[in-house]
Amino acid sequence: MSMAESAMPTIESGAPSGGDAPCGSGNVSGGDASGGDAASGGDTGSGGDVSGASGGDAGSGGDAGSGGDAASGGDAGSGDGADPKAAMPDGAFPAAAAPDEVGRSDAVASIAVSATLAANEALASKRRAGIPVLPLAFGEAGLPVHAALREALAAAAGRGGYGPVAGLTPLREAGAGYWQRRGLPTQLEQVVCGPGSKPLLFGLLMAIGGDVAVPKPSWVSYAAQATLMGAQPHFVPTPPGEGGIPDPYLLTKTVKAARAAGRRIRSVVVTLPDNPTGTIARQSTMRRLCMTAAELGLTIISDEIYRDLVHDLVNASAGDALATAAAAAAAAPSPATIAPDCTVVTTALSKSLALGGWRTGIARLPDGRHGVALRDRLLGIASEVWSTPPGPVQQAAAYAFNEPQVLTDRVSASRRLHSQMARAVAARFTSVGAQVPFPQAAFYLYPDFGPVREQLRLTHGVNTSADLSALLLDRYGIGVLPGSAFGDDSPALRLRVATGMLYGNTEHEREAALSASEPLALPWIASTLTRLDEVLEDLTLSGSSGRRMPRPG
Repeated sequence: MSMAESAMPTIESGAPSGGDAPCGSGNVSGGDASGGDAASGGDTGSGGDVSGASGGDAGSGGDAGSGGDAASGGDAGSGDGADPKAAMPDGAFPAAAAPDEVGRSDAVASIAVSATLAANEALASKRRAGIPVLPLAFGEAGLPVHAALREALAAAAGRGGYGPVAGLTPLREAGAGYWQRRGLPTQLEQVVCGPGSKPLLFGLLMAIGGDVAVPKPSWVSYAAQATLMGAQPHFVPTPPGEGGIPDPYLLTKTVKAARAAGRRIRSVVVTLPDNPTGTIARQSTMRRLCMTAAELGLTIISDEIYRDLVHDLVNASAGDALATAAAAAAAAPSPATIAPDCTVVTTALSKSLALGGWRTGIARLPDGRHGVALRDRLLGIASEVWSTPPGPVQQAAAYAFNEPQVLTDRVSASRRLHSQMARAVAARFTSVGAQVPFPQAAFYLYPDFGPVREQLRLTHGVNTSADLSALLLDRYGIGVLPGSAFGDDSPALRLRVATGMLYGNTEHEREAALSASEPLALPWIASTLTRLDEVLEDLTLSGSSGRRMPRPG
């Protein structure tokens, strides 16, 4: 038995009940689903109160799309001839809510370029103009592609044909093994591949249908994707200090209120570990969340793309995939270990191995009949949207998900670098009066400038997080994202800071940062941190006292 299995009780779900309750209630020891020590208030975990307001109004849930053969010639099934529908009793999975076409058209018209991508483009424009910048907005790992991965991709370059909609068997087998090592027994049929975890998340939301509950704050694309499919995102505050997971008590209130108003919330998204806060939910909170989801008939979508970048894993044995996987399972227990019949898990290689441009991701569908039905719907959607993920990338990703020693060493070195940089940057924000949740994973911080709100208002006219992020970009050339982009209250002066692009401007510098015993002492990193010190000191000067920094460029 794995560490994760021994630590977490399992919810045994009943048969899907139709309506909007695909996952049934079950029993689990260890607390009440809506009470216990769950916070009844709402706090982002970074020092400020938030409300549980839902997202903007939109139409009802999108059409899940049907199963069937891929238009490109690929089989809509697993690639091995299996028909998921054959194992699904009639009515075992509820139909997705019918779309409101007018609402959907209005929703699509309201979607702008993703805030993270827009900020990245704004910084690139300043660079082209010769203006020095500090890139703290875009959530990219910012490290070179490992030579072994380049070789694996080059070796597969001749694979030009379409493949199965679900993905190539070697990648799906590697994905099953990846989860098996993390305490999640996984069958080949449960694994579906896509051109990145982002399209998979969108496909899953469509397949499940209905409205979606998301943490407040949470990654910018969850709410946007729900809106795109004509559904409504409902922001639920996170417990204090635990990003990425809606407070279970407030989730219950939100779902019941929505249903009373005629809305059907069918899924809840969690991020483990969290973007934007860089924190991890406690096991007890995750257990209550799973109990709540089972009682309310919600499917849990667990975005675990940062799971292998938990900072406490820096002491895990380099090169030992089993030891590292077990440590990851213990440090950030997946809801799928608690509620396997109700939980979808997604992940990718864009963060742990810095392969964001390769666009490949995998999903683990739930156990049981609900998983079979959901898989069938997801493959139908995939067959009409992306047909099949790119063959050469899938082949290289299969190599990566098998976790050879050379790549587990690379992830270990990346994790160590991310941890040191995130903590160094957090200390600098703290030194000027911001409150910063201690970074536990990945390369994100969520500083709260509430304690210095008055001096920012008097000195710079800052009243919202959008004001603050615009000031940092326009005056100082620092790209960050406002908390409001993540669903946080606009007046709250919280920012999402991403540190993954501070390792150097060239591949040589970034490789040196990975291998250095003291990367923060490298000249190019030390000068970046000094520049950040200067900006934050200037930003928080009171009134006209002290010197003012010139605009960059």
